[in-house]
Amino acid sequence: MRKSLQLQADMCQEFGACVFDVTLDCEDGAPVGGEADHAAMVVALVALAANKARVAVRVHPVDHPAFEADIATIAGKVGDQLSHIMVPKVESAGDVMKIVAALANAGAGHLPIHALIESPSAVHGAFDIAAHPRVQSLSFGLMDFVSSHGGAIPSHGMSSQGQFTHPLVVRAKLEISSACHANSKTPSHGVVTEFNDAAAMTMAARRAFHEFGYTRMWSIHPNQIRPILAAFAPTEGEIEDATKIIAAAARDDWAPISIKGQLHDRASYRYYWQVLERAHQTGRVLPAESQIYF
Repeated sequence: MRKSLQLQADMCQEFGACVFDVTLDCEDGAPVGGEADHAAMVVALVALAANKARVAVRVHPVDHPAFEADIATIAGKVGDQLSHIMVPKVESAGDVMKIVAALANAGAGHLPIHALIESPSAVHGAFDIAAHPRVQSLSFGLMDFVSSHGGAIPSHGMSSQGQFTHPLVVRAKLEISSACHANSKTPSHGVVTEFNDAAAMTMAARRAFHEFGYTRMWSIHPNQIRPILAAFAPTEGEIEDATKIIAAAARDDWAPISIKGQLHDRASYRYYWQVLERAHQTGRVLPAESQIYF
């Protein structure tokens, strides 16, 4: 966790912006029986994080005995320094209501909620979960999703290639992505476990964005961060086109315009604005005409 926070600070200085979040883990990180001590350590680490850091915490699931203690200890003490709370194994909108209540009791009712979707029933409820106003993002928990099928999905379904071909996994990814976009929330793609395989990481990140509509992605190793950023970033040509179109539209007070014989109006302006946002979020260098917006 300390290494992740240091890497975030280093890359923030390199790019001039915070280009990835760090999520400190209480669910899988805490030893059984040591949940309270682990939560206290997380509080200490959050308190030491840099001012520009984007730090979140993954607490235990709502049905775990340590859930309410996690929220009370972490959100109650350093909630103002967190970007959001990540909750695993969210099954329904009812679970979201329990999270909202726990955060309110801890005096952290302002914190956005990121929900991990990790089972077939959670996929079924993804639209209702994403519709809740406190939910900011849904993440796909690949490994728990596969293992929740009792062996019906082979282990290949957890690999960098298999997760894009097995029908049940593909369906789950599309349901989650669609639920997020329908509710203006952020879909976050799951992990690639082959963390030393840069080619597999790059391929998976590109497919997650271009084919499945995910706009964020989890990493489980520092080596995965730069390939993810590169895969999700627009190309120099896309940035140049977006800059020209947005600048021309602004000069014409956002009326319809023609560039290279092609019509552009507010629908395409929205798209090209999103290209510039994505460039900024992934640390790309923007032309001077676009830098004024960020």
